[in-house]
Amino acid sequence: MFLVTGATGKIGRPVVRLLRQQEKQVRAFVRLTSRYGELEHRGANIFIGDLRQEKDIQKACQGIQYIISAHGSDGDALSLDYRANIELIDSAKAKQVQHFVFISVLGADRGYEDAPVFKAKRAVERYLETSGLNYTILRPAGLASDLLPLAERFRETGFYLLIGDPKNRTSIVSTDDLARIVVNSVIVEAARNQILPVGGPEILTREDIPKIFSRIFNQEPVVINPPLLAVDTLRGALGFFNPQAQKALGTFRTLLANEFFCTNEDIAQLQAMFNFQLETLENFLRRYLAI
Repeated sequence: MFLVTGATGKIGRPVVRLLRQQEKQVRAFVRLTSRYGELEHRGANIFIGDLRQEKDIQKACQGIQYIISAHGSDGDALSLDYRANIELIDSAKAKQVQHFVFISVLGADRGYEDAPVFKAKRAVERYLETSGLNYTILRPAGLASDLLPLAERFRETGFYLLIGDPKNRTSIVSTDDLARIVVNSVIVEAARNQILPVGGPEILTREDIPKIFSRIFNQEPVVINPPLLAVDTLRGALGFFNPQAQKALGTFRTLLANEFFCTNEDIAQLQAMFNFQLETLENFLRRYLAI
């Protein structure tokens, strides 16, 4: 049986769908307040719990052969990105889990001191590497599904907000492709005990994204391009009354200020390892937006 944390999230949901399509047994770790009806309908075993509670993690890991850690932090990197994953790894060792798949982030190893999520992910990577478990660590460059709300807003207004340097490069991966890589990581021998950067087949600049929207919707984009100083000003203001939000904005600023792309060699290796052609961002958007 597979345990999937963050099962109703952007990565976890398509992972559970794919596992159920393959008729695999899945335990979906969800919060009581999350929308898990679809996963239950697909035949997933629903485990309602709190990843901040060690007892819930230990209970969820009973009878599990594979763990896929796909949950996010909701602004609480210390409790969810770090502690919950450490406890999942410890439980996996105690229960002799066969393989642990951890969704990290591209750039986790760059030492971004102002980005709590990056720091937490890297600490978990190191812990997993020395755990004695079989593992695969995946570092996505960015998720295509994150752009769907921006695309819908563009369709309605024609506006696109692009904060920071429009020339920064990215290689956004189809969320469906990432789910396929996640699921297959437990059976592809070459992926065992590896850290793999995961991106789409194209290296795009950030200013290419509104151009893609323009082609899809056949309308000229109105690009609003404020400097990073706008984020810095907001962070400074938040520091007076919401320090946790200020820290979370550090991760957001890191994402805006830096390049996150996979090399052509990375992508060629990924496609060869998992034996399929990665989907372009434009094709993903057209599928989901029914264009």
